[in-house]
Amino acid sequence: MAKSWMDARQDDLEDRYRAVRGLTETLAAPLSDADATVQSMPDASPAKWHMAHVSWFFETFVLRDHVAGYQPYDARYAYLFNSYYEAEGARHARPLRGMLTRPALADIRAYRAHVDAALIKALGMLPQSARALVTLGLHHEQQHQELLLTDLLHLFAMNPLEPALFGGPSAAPVDLPGPLHWIEGREGLVELGDDGRTAFAFDCEGPRHKAVLSPHALAHRPITNGEWILFMEDGGYRNPAHWLSDGWAWVQAEGVQAPLYWKASDKGWTRFGLDGRQPVNPAAPVTHISLYEADAYASWAGARLPTEAEWECAAANISPTSGNQLDGPGCPRPRPAGDTTSMTQMFGDVWEWTGSAYRPHPGFRAAAGAVGEYNGKFMSGQFVLKGGSAATPRGHMRASYRNFFYPHQRWQFTGLRLAKDL
Repeated sequence: MAKSWMDARQDDLEDRYRAVRGLTETLAAPLSDADATVQSMPDASPAKWHMAHVSWFFETFVLRDHVAGYQPYDARYAYLFNSYYEAEGARHARPLRGMLTRPALADIRAYRAHVDAALIKALGMLPQSARALVTLGLHHEQQHQELLLTDLLHLFAMNPLEPALFGGPSAAPVDLPGPLHWIEGREGLVELGDDGRTAFAFDCEGPRHKAVLSPHALAHRPITNGEWILFMEDGGYRNPAHWLSDGWAWVQAEGVQAPLYWKASDKGWTRFGLDGRQPVNPAAPVTHISLYEADAYASWAGARLPTEAEWECAAANISPTSGNQLDGPGCPRPRPAGDTTSMTQMFGDVWEWTGSAYRPHPGFRAAAGAVGEYNGKFMSGQFVLKGGSAATPRGHMRASYRNFFYPHQRWQFTGLRLAKDL
């Protein structure tokens, strides 16, 4: 039976706590108070809010509930930094998080330091159920580390100066990868979902269950920018034949003509990243595309998107710590696949859209209490993405991991891998 976050075990919990919390501080180190305050759209949150919210999570679900005599750092923060936990009461409206000019970034850093000191002091005395909540909170913070980066990317892209968050040289051009190779997947009865052998899994990854796969194959790598340009040059954004009805309505309403952050110039396409505006690398995986765009490309290419089950089976024997993932403060940037015909880039580089709706696995039950709101209540209208990205902290990923977004959203590092029936 698949375990939930309540079954997590972590012998080096203090070391992990310090490392994860420290990475957030490192990622935020270049930010001014203004950088950390502004909210560029309702789907994104200010960096300052991310930093405070993950601290509120530890303060509320661990310190308040499991440490006798603990007093909140500031009682008002429960209203400001609760995200969506109805059981925790009223909260500041999500679209208005950018209006929180106070508390200042320095105050949020002081709040984080206070929570860290209190939690580390209490860690050795916590019951196992509370230590499991600390582990959950660390994986929660890793999710917000990626969101912090992608939200900052969207924010900086709105600035006409197009500032770079991280410096350093541009990626050196490399040869285009060879043509796609198709790798046959498993067929028949398979088992999916968390199998209880990993140190941690979110509740939505289980329980372990069976599914039946028809004959199929997956492409050995994600689709590249160069291949996406061919789709664009062939009128991909102008031909409704390849688009879902909702997708075509979205393209028309939003005037979408290219992946997010792309611009045409007299020297070719450029893209904006956390390293500023750079030429599009035709060999790198395409990213910042919606499910609608991914599905349209697959239709144009005479293929389809993989199902969640097909993708998970293909990745089951690949190390989830492999690939191009976030290791520190350097600029996250999807990289080319290199010269290979074997299955590659399953983890890291770009989140890969699947054609599967984000719905509960058979037998799923949300945990009791406020933390049960973490995943289950979002199982409506969204699609599953797999594999992580260049902005996903290394060690956070698993084959069973289920990311999920609405089909029009594309400010994350989202790309695609093709599948086909056999």
